[in-house]
Amino acid sequence: MTVFSLCLLLCADLLDLAVGYLTVTIEPLPPVVVGETVTLKCNFKTDGRLREIVWYRVTDGGTIKQKIFTYDAMFNTNYSHMEDYRRREDLVYQSTVRLPEVRISDNGPYECHVGIYDRATREKVVLASGNVFLTVMSPPNNISVVAENTPAPFSRYQAQNFTLVCTAKGGKPAPSVYFKRDGELIEVISYTQTSNEQGGGAAGVRGARPLISRDLDDTKLQRSLSLLDPEGRVPRVHTETPQRVHTQGQQAYEPSPATEVIPETVVSREFPRWVHSTDPLYYFSHTNIPQSDGSVVVQARLTWTLNPQLDNDALFSCEVKHPALSMPMQTEVTLSAPKGPKIFMSPTRAKVGDTVRITVQGFQVGSPGNEVFPEPLFTWTRVGGRLLDGSAEREGKELILERVPAELNGSMYRCTAQNPLGSTDTHTRLIVFENPSMMKNTQNQNNGASRLDVLGLTWMALVLTVTVELT
Repeated sequence: MTVFSLCLLLCADLLDLAVGYLTVTIEPLPPVVVGETVTLKCNFKTDGRLREIVWYRVTDGGTIKQKIFTYDAMFNTNYSHMEDYRRREDLVYQSTVRLPEVRISDNGPYECHVGIYDRATREKVVLASGNVFLTVMSPPNNISVVAENTPAPFSRYQAQNFTLVCTAKGGKPAPSVYFKRDGELIEVISYTQTSNEQGGGAAGVRGARPLISRDLDDTKLQRSLSLLDPEGRVPRVHTETPQRVHTQGQQAYEPSPATEVIPETVVSREFPRWVHSTDPLYYFSHTNIPQSDGSVVVQARLTWTLNPQLDNDALFSCEVKHPALSMPMQTEVTLSAPKGPKIFMSPTRAKVGDTVRITVQGFQVGSPGNEVFPEPLFTWTRVGGRLLDGSAEREGKELILERVPAELNGSMYRCTAQNPLGSTDTHTRLIVFENPSMMKNTQNQNNGASRLDVLGLTWMALVLTVTVELT
């Protein structure tokens, strides 16, 4: 060891004797869940006389330090600086602070500042500090599954895409979301949404997910001669199959569903049997939406070509995993076509001039509490004529007929309930009875008219009599 090194060590020892040593350390904290109690423990070592211990909460990236608790060793007192925010901190033992029932807003860095008196002057205060980051997790408090772009009509002649949207709210950090079908995990092809798709509304969503590849049943299609190639064969439907793209230095990704170019065909009047694969392609995407409270709303979408024959009564579930949950959260829906809506008419005994309401109050077939999913589209028509207001049809769960005339007696009304899985019709007949009050008013009017006619005839007779006498 050189003479210079020895001098440095001696100077350091002399400085320690004059000032005293002070070290501050804080034990790291594991992530905690909202509602739990957290203890912030500040460990310090010193041979000097303690002056104070102050806890700070650091915000805005370290630019603002807010006092939350102070221990004053001179007067042996402690007090909170959070009175205006309803005091929640407790000083356990000088340097240890307990935060009961932590909230998401408590997430962030904390600092412990310890001050001791300078041995040399006995007036200056020597400070040292340590910091710790408190990570507060919050499990999702709500998950739901809806069908995108519904209610929508059923199509017998065209295959269509179908999208389930699972939304998980209140999670921090963002949870992982996945879908199952009939209890089995669905293998999906992930793709990234474009900016137009995210902000384009309903029209943008439809345009971003064109029909997924499928084959057509040639037995139900009359082939057009214009489709034949020079060798007399029918070309296959051209599709752009999504390919996995691998670029050096970049992560592999999946493109969005490809657009089909379907040639002109003539569809027969028979119900066409679309040949769907029993193992359809499922496309998956998700979006994270940060919230002001630090939580994240996750929207996950599952898109595939709907097959009413295979997908009717299929059970789809959305499951959410989060480190704050001991087991996944789950919500599920059963795809089902509407089966016979139950129609209720009010009043049950309608009279001429009454306002009649025909309302859908559920379905004939279905387990209790299990509504038809996705939401059906209800359309009302009058068999053999137009509705009372002159329109051909009316949408909604309720049809209102105001001041029904006697001419509507015996009219038949059809309610068509449909969703992408199927369609069904239910009919009800309107019976209109005579209205005694209206008949009484009519009779009174007729009697008044009769009396006026008699008075008129009498007046005419008097005029004729006077005329004859004058003559």
